[in-house]
Formats: sequence, C-alpha cells, structure tokens
Amino acid sequence: MVTRRTFCASALCAAAAPLASLASDARAGDASLLSPRELDALERRRVLAAANRYLSEPPITITSTSSPRSPGGAHDYFSEGDYWWPDPQHPGGPYIRRDGLSNPANFNGHRDALIRLSLQVPSLTAAWMLTGDTKYSAHAIAHLDAWFLAAATRMNPNLKHAQAISGVSQGRGTGIIDTIHLAEVAQSAALLVSASQLSAAQAAGVDAWFADYLHWLTTSANGIDERNATNNHGSCWVMQVAAFARLTQDEAILAMCRDRFRTVLIPKQIAANGSFPLELARTKPYSYSMFNLDILATACHILATSPADCNLWEAKTPAGQSLKNSLAFYAPFIANKAAWPYAHDVEYFDDLPVRQPSLLFAGLAYAQPPWIALWKTLNPDPTVPEIIRNFPIRQPVLWIPAQGA
Repeated sequence: MVTRRTFCASALCAAAAPLASLASDARAGDASLLSPRELDALERRRVLAAANRYLSEPPITITSTSSPRSPGGAHDYFSEGDYWWPDPQHPGGPYIRRDGLSNPANFNGHRDALIRLSLQVPSLTAAWMLTGDTKYSAHAIAHLDAWFLAAATRMNPNLKHAQAISGVSQGRGTGIIDTIHLAEVAQSAALLVSASQLSAAQAAGVDAWFADYLHWLTTSANGIDERNATNNHGSCWVMQVAAFARLTQDEAILAMCRDRFRTVLIPKQIAANGSFPLELARTKPYSYSMFNLDILATACHILATSPADCNLWEAKTPAGQSLKNSLAFYAPFIANKAAWPYAHDVEYFDDLPVRQPSLLFAGLAYAQPPWIALWKTLNPDPTVPEIIRNFPIRQPVLWIPAQGA
C-alpha cells in the first residue's frame, strides 16, 4: 500500500517541491512555514469527506450531454461565451457582449462535466495520498479512463468549439481557458503514474492524450491566439501548457513557458506597483485580479520546480515588475477586502476571497508566514458555481509534498 509518506520519497514528489533542487535554499521546504504534519492535519477531514462522497459517483464525460448548436460531434468539447447575449435590437441575429454578466441560457453541460472531473479526481487522489487506500486511487483512475481512454466516452484532445458565440464564431482561442480545470487533473495523473497506480497501457494512453492536446494548444490557430492574449487568458495558457508539459515530460515546452513567463507575462501584465492594469479595467476587477494572481503563481510553482530554472520566483524587469510585487500589492486586499480602492465587481463580489493558492505557493517561495497564515483562514470549498469555475487549484496535498518524508 502506498502512503503519502512513502510516495513523497519518490523522485516525482522531490521534483514537485518548490525549488527543491536547491538544497541550500531552506525557504521552500522550511517546516516552520507549513510542516507536512500540519498540512495533512489541515486537509485530512475536508479531503476525505469529499472523496468519500465521490466514491459512489460514476464518471460523467462530455458524451453524456450535447447541444444542438455545437458544430462538432459527440466527443468534441463545446461551450459558449459567458458574456454574450441575444441582441434585443436584432432578434435571431448575432449575439452581443455584456462584459462581466454571464448568460444563464448558454450551454454549459461540457464545462460542468469538466469542472466535476476537476473536483473529483484531485480529491480522490489527495485522499489516496493521505491514507494510502487504493479505493480512492482506483476511482480516480476510472475517471481518467472514461475521459481520456475509453472509446465510447473519451474527449477529443482539442477545444476547437470552446466558447463559441451564436452568429459570430464556432469556437475561439478564448475558450481554451476552460481547460485550466485539467491542470490539477494532470497533476493527479502524474502522481498516480509515478506510483504505478495505473497500468502501463493506461499510463501511456493518458500521456498520449495530454501530448496530443499539448500539440494542439501550441500549434493550432486557436491555441496561438490564446497564447498571445495579453490579459489573464495569456497567463492561463502558460499555466496549463506548463502543467501538461510537466506530465508528459516535454522539456522544450517547459523551457518555452519559463521564457514566456519572464519576457511576456511579467512585463505585459504586471505594473511596477504589482497591480494588473488589464484586470483592474474589467467590470469584475477584484475577481479577475485574484484569478490572475492565482494563475501566475501556479504557473511559477510548476515551472520553478525544475533544476533548469530555480530562480523564476525572482524574475524581475528593469522597471521593477515582478510576481513578488503582485503578491505584496494584492495580499492586503485579500486580508481586508473592505480596503479595496477600486470598483466593486458587478457580480459575486461578496463571495470572494476564497483560499487563494497564490498565497500558499508564494508564501513558501518567498518565506512569508503571514501569507500562509492568511491562506489558512480562507474558505477552501466555495459552493457558488461561478467562484468554483475561477478556482481551479484546490488540493494543496497534490502540490506541496512532505519534505524530508
């Protein structure tokens, strides 16, 4: 039986620790910041409660629901742009945009199934890591099999028809943001594969699916369009490409992501004071700022784990732009939202913040106990669907291995 303590002695867990290859750098593995025992105690009850519920729930993939507006087939992911509505001036004509206001009549069946996957597989994998009980890993693998391997239910490895707009587009690069919810699924798969919980054929099949999707993300017109986005969409492209490249061990793509993080994301998205001007200009400036902060920190956490580049957390432009400045800028507004000096979000402002993973990852990387202490006080399990949709990293047990286990 594989326990978390046994597993975390493996090479993958060592590689997954923030900056773990720098043995002399005690920041990332400092037990005074968050000890393995403390993390396990903090997470055990909530993780097992969720995982035990999920044990009785069968996998549901995109083949279980469909929309007559989808131009694809049963295995093709389809979603519609959130902020696009019928034009009251032209009934039946192309939809028009209302930024920040989600249209409840849009098709969300495939996105809901994907989010369900992203809730269940990581919870089950975390429960297996905490207990060593293979009933959890086996059920997580059943989901992986249904989504990525089984001919009758698998999803095709592309998002050609994501966030379509009626009368405007059959699918956009913008829709690639939907698969941020696969990042923690990919992390789960990597841990399960490393511990030989999947058969060789299953492991190869999951690897092949993510390699194919990674190829589509990095070569298709939609993928390139999303890569070039200057706001949180560009951040999300790097984060998920990095997560999938780490699973498939694609070092060339990981190197490209590190370079893009340094030379594109930091200088184009972060102001010298640490704020995100493009997110602050939106109708939901608080939500988008928290979201982008989490995505950038997760991308850095993934990319900085390689011996090839362990100083990514310290990346800084000559003008002083850096991720560290962003954490310093936004952390006070996570601790005290009442001090937020910008416009309130048009929706869901009262439902934030949640347990932002940026505080945990950056708190460890920068040796900031107050950020970790703040992270511990926040809600780890929001129930509002819109908040869940923008909160894809939920299981720290998967991301923070037990140091010295």
